[in-house]
Amino acid sequence: MTITTEEFQGQPVRRVLRDGAGVVLLGTAHVSRASVDAVLALADAEPFDAIAVELCPPRADAIRNPGAIRDLDLFRVLRDGRAGVVAAGLALGAYQRRLAKQFGIEPGAEMKAAMELAAARGLPCWLVDRDVGVTLRRSRAAVGWWERAKLSAGLFASLLDDSEVDEAQIERLKSGDVLEGAFTEFASGSPPLFEALIAERDRYMAARVREELARSGARRVLVVIGAGHLDGMARALDGEQAAPATVLPPLRAEPPPSSFGKWFGIALVAIVVAGLVLAFSKGAQVGVEAIFTWVAITGVLGAIGATVAGAHPLSIAAAFVASPITPLHPALASGMVSGAVELWTRKPRVGDFERLRDDLQTAGGWWRNRVSRIFLVFFLTNLGTAIGFWVAGFTVAKQLRALA
Repeated sequence: MTITTEEFQGQPVRRVLRDGAGVVLLGTAHVSRASVDAVLALADAEPFDAIAVELCPPRADAIRNPGAIRDLDLFRVLRDGRAGVVAAGLALGAYQRRLAKQFGIEPGAEMKAAMELAAARGLPCWLVDRDVGVTLRRSRAAVGWWERAKLSAGLFASLLDDSEVDEAQIERLKSGDVLEGAFTEFASGSPPLFEALIAERDRYMAARVREELARSGARRVLVVIGAGHLDGMARALDGEQAAPATVLPPLRAEPPPSSFGKWFGIALVAIVVAGLVLAFSKGAQVGVEAIFTWVAITGVLGAIGATVAGAHPLSIAAAFVASPITPLHPALASGMVSGAVELWTRKPRVGDFERLRDDLQTAGGWWRNRVSRIFLVFFLTNLGTAIGFWVAGFTVAKQLRALA
């Protein structure tokens, strides 16, 4: 097995012979019209039995059907804890739309061209990338709480940023992909994040190609991937000896829950409960005052978060009621409650879904559109509750210390 390197119409190409099949890896730039032309020209220049693309089913569906979000059960998204992944997808979509306006070409246009080409020629189209939700969750779990906070803050800031993409980001997109371009600033300084975001996907995609080769019997396949994955995927195709059935399961597994986070959360709840018990041990009035302080601070700050998100008055009231309770239950989140009430009181209309892609281009659009506002209510209520948890905890502790 050997790797050969060349260029085709200015785009980098790696050729790998694996298990008797010829695999041609075409590295593309996700904001380049030349990449689309290279995909079409290479498919015309050489015969292929199949075409593989750097997409997972959800991302492929988003390209094929940009309005697919209207089919989502938003209540289930909130209930099942998938609001973060869906919101991240919306943020990445908004980022892509800004690029489309700036360069006159939709990022991922070469992937769409490859899928349409496969359909037109009756060729199998293999979606070989890992599910974007798994990648985001593994990336988040790979770093510590401070890096995780920076990632979340960076992603939230990107929701509100309607400025043009700068030259540094453009250069990253020319050699990587949309996920990498959005997070390279963090990944470059964090080996664990780079491993989850880039290196794992190189190995995953190589194993998926091998899996499809064995299943289909194809002898020549064109693989369209971002240029940033070219070398890593070629090395994995050339050197990996373990069977795909061995390689894939660990790479697609959900990250294990953090034992530190679990016990830290339990410890915080235990401290709060112990503080309230201690307050009542000093007298019923002291206990009632401690509970009032806890409810007032967490409730008010949770409600402020919902208010900043532009929530309906009933959603704000729900945030106030839920915020003192949900921190004491690990399976609940105040934003889940306020978001569900927001969904019930202001059901998104057909027009909200039709305007969503355009509304996400501006900060005001996130607040104006009923779909995106549900996610803002979810996140900002949770943020207000989290701040309230600490403020209330320290306030109650200060009150008890004054009585000691």
